[in-house]
Order: sequence, then structure tokens, then C-alpha cells
Amino acid sequence: MSVVQAHMRRIPEWKIKEVEELTELIKNHKVVAIVDLSKTPTAQLQRIRRKIERKFGDKVVLRVAKNTLFRLALKRAGIDPSPLEPYLTGTNMFIFTNLNPFELALALDKIYATKPAKPGDIAPTEIVLPAGDTGFKPGPIMSVFGKLRVPIRVQGGSIWIAKDTKVAKPGDEISPELASILQKLGIEPIIVKLKIKAAYEDGVVIPADKLILDLEAYRRDVAQAHLAALMVGVEIAYPEPQVLELAIPLAVRRALAVAAEAGYVTPDNAEYVIGLAVAKALAVVAALGDTAKELGIDIQVAAPAAAPAAEEKKEEEEKEEEEKKEEVGEEQLAAGLESLFGF
Repeated sequence: MSVVQAHMRRIPEWKIKEVEELTELIKNHKVVAIVDLSKTPTAQLQRIRRKIERKFGDKVVLRVAKNTLFRLALKRAGIDPSPLEPYLTGTNMFIFTNLNPFELALALDKIYATKPAKPGDIAPTEIVLPAGDTGFKPGPIMSVFGKLRVPIRVQGGSIWIAKDTKVAKPGDEISPELASILQKLGIEPIIVKLKIKAAYEDGVVIPADKLILDLEAYRRDVAQAHLAALMVGVEIAYPEPQVLELAIPLAVRRALAVAAEAGYVTPDNAEYVIGLAVAKALAVVAALGDTAKELGIDIQVAAPAAAPAAEEKKEEEEKEEEEKKEEVGEEQLAAGLESLFGF
């Protein structure tokens, strides 16, 4: 028997089978995600695995494997393991899928399990002790509730929490007393998630910090890009129905404005052009003040009526106010147009 054959016989059968299976998984899936299990308790990992399998079914394959065996499988699948070397450390789980890697990462970020708190853990969210019977008998534990500032009462030989009480906010360090109470009450405040190190797709390695997308930011960016494209389309009158619905009214308004500035009157725009001219003429007269009278322009604008002193005088004052109002005469209008447009 040769030395090579003797060496091959010393390789355990399970390792050979494992490499073969990993190789097939790599060949049959476009995406491989590497998940860090170094700080994931076994019980919580099993819960998370069940949730993933329920969500994705046969769309994903989860496999905990040794890094050395995974490297061999990569080589047998025709993939250079060098780009993935920085991530092949510690205990890893490999996820094989044809899903988009960003979709996979977003979904995994929403799947979690909980575990009991230990002293020194950091509260991930607000922790509240619910009101009700704790099941604890009166004794030294009452002083612990007092230290945590949790209102309690003794009822029916048992300690009751008087009302829902917040005992920690996000970022707080959990004290030994609080950890003990939470464990006794069966409250598991610590959230455990799978931590993806990186994903591999078609020769590209995507680090974890690039996998989790801010969807709201992307929505805002897309909306802004759509608005900017729409504005450009309106400016160039791009022949698309959605663009033309905005471009045509805008073009009409701009044409009317140009006609008004140039004093170009047609049957279609006469009302707008003359109305704008009258408004500008009146504005000029108002700005001139007393100088307008010196120039022979005498247009009076009625002041608002004062509040009547008594109800019986209301009709008389309204009639008097109407008499004070004057219409802009044709000669005055002509003079305004002449001064505005110079014809």
C-alpha cells in the first residue's frame, strides 16, 4: 500500500462526505453567507434555525461546518477561497441560497431569539416588570424589589407588583439584582440574532456592513431622483404622458407671461394680458402716491368701510361707501397701457 493511500485511509469518512456535500451546495447555489456563531448560545441558535426554516423553507440550506472543510469544498467547486479567508475564523455557520444576499440579510436581521440576562449585560430595549402576582413568598426578596424601586404589596401570602414598572432603558447595564429578578420571573430581555460576516455571490464578497440597507433612505433617494428626472423631462417637454401632463400647462403659463411682458394681445390671451397690464398700472399709480396726481393720473381706490356705530345706520353707510367708489375710465386705462408698454 502506498503512502498516499495510507494517508487517505486515515481521513475520517464523515469529513470526506462533508466536503462532498458542501461542494454540491456551493455549486447549486448562487449565494453563500458566512454567519458568526462564536457568541450564539446553542438553545437560541436552534430557535432561530427553526424560524428561518419556517420563513424560507427549502430556499435556504443551513450548515455548521469546519472552516478547513469549507475551504476544501470551495476549491473543489472551482472557487478561490482567498477573498473569504478573513471571514473563515472561529465557529461559523454557512447559509446556501439563491435569494438576493441583501434580501437574506434584511430578513435575518428581523429574526431573533431571546435569552436570560446576566449581570453586566446591556439592555437592548426598555425592560418592564409587569403588574401582577410574582409567585414569590414574602421575605428577603422584598428588599431587592425596594432597591429596584418596584412598588409591591403582599396579597394572599404572595408578593404582587403594584403596577407596570420600567426597571431599565436601552443601553443600561443590568445589575446582579435585576438579573436575578428577571430570571426568577422568566423574563428574557436579551436579544440574540445571527451575525453575518459576509456574503459571496458570483465572485463578489460583500462585507456585513454593506449588506444591511437603510430602506427608508433608499426610498427617499429614489423619490428625489424621480422628482429630478420629472423636472428635467418637463423642461425639455419629453414626450411621455406623465411628463406632458405637467409640461403643457407650464408651457401655456410661460407663453402667457411672455405675451404679457411683450404686450402681445390675441383673442386667446387678451383677458390675461390686459388684466395683468391693469394690475401693473394700478400698482404703479399706488407707488407714485401724490406724484400721480401731479402727472394727471387720478385714480381713487376706496378705503374699507368703518364699522357702523349702530345697526340702523348700516344701510346708509354702505350706500355712501358705494358712491365713493370709482371705476377706472377708458382714458385712464389707455394711459396705463401706454405707460406700461410704450405704444
